[in-house]
Amino acid sequence: MASTYNINSTFKLNSGYELPLLGFGVYQTPPEETEKVSLEALKVGYRHIDSAVAYRNEASCGDAIRSSGLSRSDIFFTTKIPTKAIREGYEATRAQVAKSLETAKVDYFDLILLHAPYGGSTARKGAWKALVEAVEEGKVRSIGISNYGVHHLDELEKHIAELEEERGGKGKGGVISVGQYEIHPWCVRNDIVEWCAKRNIACEAYSPVVQGKRWGEKNLASLAKKHGKTEAQILIRWSLQKGLIPLPKSVTPSRIKENAEIYDFELSKEDMAELETDEYAPVCWDPVKSSIDD
Repeated sequence: MASTYNINSTFKLNSGYELPLLGFGVYQTPPEETEKVSLEALKVGYRHIDSAVAYRNEASCGDAIRSSGLSRSDIFFTTKIPTKAIREGYEATRAQVAKSLETAKVDYFDLILLHAPYGGSTARKGAWKALVEAVEEGKVRSIGISNYGVHHLDELEKHIAELEEERGGKGKGGVISVGQYEIHPWCVRNDIVEWCAKRNIACEAYSPVVQGKRWGEKNLASLAKKHGKTEAQILIRWSLQKGLIPLPKSVTPSRIKENAEIYDFELSKEDMAELETDEYAPVCWDPVKSSIDD
């Protein structure tokens, strides 16, 4: 297993595009620091940057991409539609896609996600339709969702079928390429991971190192010692071996580099099982549990 992954490994999305298996997250990274740390990540080999309108750093990510010396096509750039626009539905989501392109000063995004399942069924369907149109217009290559529970995902499949009928046939409802969630050994979300896996939907894991809130836990510390790795590296490797796409974030150059040095060791089946827990302990917001009517 250790040799089957490297920093250039990718997942082929339902859209046909390739998603790098390791991403660099910029959640809560101040806009004035984002360009610098994103450039650091690109320098050590990351080729996948995960931003969002709510992070207020799309522009800085775009600056980093342009000043990196890399081809735009070599960098996978994600943003997310904020809950306010999703609640307002189709028109607001269309407008936000245009605004994000302008803010980041890019011709297209590789991936746009609906950030949360808020707003009710009609608004969610309208927001999704706006993303489908953005794909057709070349503004984004792949689309998906974040923080949708299985009940929201089942509804989205119905919306896709309805849009196919309304818009003229197969494929006209769009395809779900990515789902993004808080996932780590204390919040495994196996029901969602399995739902996505059955449909070849890439499952991205944000907060894969639990924001550092589990450092020193017995099983984690033991595995770090056993493999001669940091606890962060153990958690990111766990995520990869679970079939997830981890999105670690850091503003510290040495940690940005360390978090990518996860390809020279392998966790055994026993290690993986030892680390996973039955706890449901998210450290971020948790829209997954929201009602279908919220």
